[in-house]
Amino acid sequence: MPFFRYKVRDADGKLQEGVAEAVTAEALAGQFQTNNAIPISISPSAEKKRRTIGKGISLRRNPKVGLDDLILFCRQMYTLAAAGVPLTRALRGLVETARNPTLGQALDQVVDDLESGMELSGAFSQHTKVFPPLLCRLVQVGEYTGKLDDVFLQLAAYFEQEKETINRVKSALRYPTFVITAIIFAIIFISIFVIPAFEKVFQGMGAELPLATRILLGLSGFMVKYWPLLLVLSVVLFMLVKQVLKTRQGRYLWDRFKLKIPLVGDIILRSTLVRFSRSFNMSFGAGVPLTQALGFTARAVDNSYVGGKIEDIRNGVERGDTLTRSATQTGMFTPLVLQMLAVGEETGAIDRMLEDVADFYEREVDYDLKNLSSAIEPIMIVIIGGMVLVLALGVFLPMWNLANISK
Repeated sequence: MPFFRYKVRDADGKLQEGVAEAVTAEALAGQFQTNNAIPISISPSAEKKRRTIGKGISLRRNPKVGLDDLILFCRQMYTLAAAGVPLTRALRGLVETARNPTLGQALDQVVDDLESGMELSGAFSQHTKVFPPLLCRLVQVGEYTGKLDDVFLQLAAYFEQEKETINRVKSALRYPTFVITAIIFAIIFISIFVIPAFEKVFQGMGAELPLATRILLGLSGFMVKYWPLLLVLSVVLFMLVKQVLKTRQGRYLWDRFKLKIPLVGDIILRSTLVRFSRSFNMSFGAGVPLTQALGFTARAVDNSYVGGKIEDIRNGVERGDTLTRSATQTGMFTPLVLQMLAVGEETGAIDRMLEDVADFYEREVDYDLKNLSSAIEPIMIVIIGGMVLVLALGVFLPMWNLANISK
């Protein structure tokens, strides 16, 4: 996100200057107004804000804050808030015991912002790399309603379910990823080390080699001769893809492609819809307006393609369409889910229906994950069998012909 240099007057009338990171200047101004600060000037800045504490370690060089860290943090904040411990005192204690240096540094800055008069949600929103927008928004709701402890408990449960879903998907994809990687390395090893050993034998045969053998020898010779170039091209391609995925359009195309991968795409889509249902249910149930809840959920699903579809739902609701009709136009939901959403709109229990939708998709994901290995194993067997067939035809067929000639 871009950086902006700002000048504001806080609630006490003091002039504050600095550099902050935000989506747009208007979004940054909204953050200041939420914290009772009056923006004076906000302009784009090439300078990047690097907050350092302790030994001067930059916040950007520290480890990324993961779901485990957020779960532990939310659990601790729930316990401390329910016990009535003041926020600054509670956060100071968490700074000293934080396992993740990035989280500890961010919390230290949050305490400083709280002591300067900023609200907790506004202090969290200054660290978008650490605290997700959904967390910041729900903390703001908890501050207004006086139920901050309940909000942290809900966030901990949400992050735990999120982590469980991600772990199940990774566990199911671990086996096919390992097999495919092993096949690729086996092909490279055979092409560089095994086939050249047979090439001298084939050259002394004096007979025309089969087509499969000539193809294998050609590929092997190419890889042996140009392997430094192939290695450099592989590294360049990897770095290029990595840079492209950092762009908005590249990430959008990759997120859309993931949903179309055979066998795996449907699982990724359903797990993303579980995340959508959980986060939307929690936001809307906490009292966040419908359109705002959809906006925060679009960023919480961690898939720009699905996030764009959720933004389409929000735009439809803003135009006056019903939630069900807008969801139908995206083409992402099954008729059963759309029927549940329609019932939720009619009865005013959208949050409860969304919980049922999340449970429905979660059961489907569990069923698909359990059957994923059995569905992938025949494909892996066919691929490995094809490799063995090509090697047998290309390597052993000339040797069989040589044996027949000698007889």
